[in-house]
Amino acid sequence: MYKTQAESQEFLQGFLSALEETPQGREVVLCVPFTDLNLLSKSLHGSRVQLGAQNVHWEDSGAYTGEISGPMLQEVGIRYVIVGHSERRQYFGETDETVNLRLKAAQKNGLTPILCVGETKQQRDAGETESLIISQLEKGLVNVDQTNLVIAYEPIWAIGTGDTCETTEANRVIAVIRKQLKNPDVPIQYGGSVKPNNIDEIMAQPEIDGVLVGGASLEPASFARIVNYQ
Repeated sequence: MYKTQAESQEFLQGFLSALEETPQGREVVLCVPFTDLNLLSKSLHGSRVQLGAQNVHWEDSGAYTGEISGPMLQEVGIRYVIVGHSERRQYFGETDETVNLRLKAAQKNGLTPILCVGETKQQRDAGETESLIISQLEKGLVNVDQTNLVIAYEPIWAIGTGDTCETTEANRVIAVIRKQLKNPDVPIQYGGSVKPNNIDEIMAQPEIDGVLVGGASLEPASFARIVNYQ
């Protein structure tokens, strides 16, 4: 929940100019608040940056005050949508069942969902990391098309806490995730205190296809350094 429309425009001025040397094969997606989507859809038109939303409802319309539907996102040129982010699960009652409904709704409306999975500190300390993530995947991916999907592993205990997940451990968990999938080519990202000073090490790991960036994406130079990892 960052950036007004004016702040988003200011961000783009610093950010887009830093992508001129970015390798062509790298896909860059900005997942912004709903109020910024329409403006950024116009501002990013013709650029190499794709636009994503932070959530989507499972119905196309209805009495769901405060929610946003797939057709509404599709209309403003949205390509991606985050589903099941740890903050949605923690603060807003998201369950594996509602995540599954949102994933299917996103795909039905031509959006590529970014499914977030991950464990809390308590769950990790109890040795439940693998069983929890496998359960999240089993429940979340029922009847979901794995050819139009991104998965993000976000260890909740490593988000904004100062605790970092070792890159080799992140790589190990992402390999566990990949083994659960029918389609091994699903892009799997790592998210959890991704910063300019650790991005090169993260992206050197063989199982990690990309990153889901939080706080470090709010500042143009910081995010550009992450996009332009070595």
